[in-house]
Amino acid sequence: MKIVLDAMGSDNRPAPEIEAAVKAAELFGDEIILTGHQDILNPRLSELNKGLPVRVVHAPDAVDMSAHAVEGTMKSPQNSMAVGLSLLKEGKADAFVTAGNSGAAMFNAVRILHRTQGVVRPVMVTTLPTRKGRCVFLDTGANADCRPDFLVEFAVMGAVYAESVSSIQNPRVGLLANGEEPGKGNMLVREAYELLEKSNLNFIGNVEPKELYSGHADVVVADGFTGNILIKTSEAVAKLITDILREQISASWPRKVGYLLIKPAFSSLKKMMDPAEVGAAMLMGVNGYVFIGHGRSDARALVSAIRLARQAVQSNLLQTLPVKIQERLASLNTTP
Repeated sequence: MKIVLDAMGSDNRPAPEIEAAVKAAELFGDEIILTGHQDILNPRLSELNKGLPVRVVHAPDAVDMSAHAVEGTMKSPQNSMAVGLSLLKEGKADAFVTAGNSGAAMFNAVRILHRTQGVVRPVMVTTLPTRKGRCVFLDTGANADCRPDFLVEFAVMGAVYAESVSSIQNPRVGLLANGEEPGKGNMLVREAYELLEKSNLNFIGNVEPKELYSGHADVVVADGFTGNILIKTSEAVAKLITDILREQISASWPRKVGYLLIKPAFSSLKKMMDPAEVGAAMLMGVNGYVFIGHGRSDARALVSAIRLARQAVQSNLLQTLPVKIQERLASLNTTP
């Protein structure tokens, strides 16, 4: 297997990417292709790489995290994302991973790989921990501005993902809102609610964040702006809790002794809540395996993202997902 890793994506590029490429090649034995400026990457890579299958494909440009997706790409056509995605399109790689500008990643993916037939807006999908397992959540940031019919399309893709990846039959689909009642939410949520209610999806209505994390739904849908804020807020709260616990535990010897007795439970909780364990969100609705991670991803998160990409390729997700998505979109009682 060959995995492309955008070496110029993260906030601290390219150090986390180079370290992750070497670790992933060592762990999985696959070829990791770093895209970025060869004069920057090769000297640093040579210091870490000890004969592992890691190589650099030259990309003279990079899209900054603050750049507008379209303008940033047009000004830098040979950016590290575009070069990596072109390798994917040409069949020279199996999957693409980036921790760069999510808007630019989506724009480049649509421009180079094209949309899955029938899909209007590709969407970033991930899974979140709940009291009952994990919940499929989308959009995590690809589409900040949405129409109501986009959310219906996201719901279809989320349901297909839950069926294919999590083996959940007839998954329960919820719409993220500020209240459970049908009339809650802004105009986008209210209009999307009406469309989802008329669809043949197993729509259970609005869900608040507390219902999401309690496992009330198998799939939860939101626009990319709201979804991205939910993800980042959840991660910030999880980090706050673990930081405070660490400080309180180290405050006295009795607490340290007590911690040793319950350390396995805390370790399990931390692993469940740590976003670096997942590493990235899959971009559904394009013709290729594309995974987008946080800009602040470290090497561990990027290795997790590569692992996720490998699992998707191994399970042949793109052999079944596009067909199922087209069938579900065509069978909707409401037309997205």
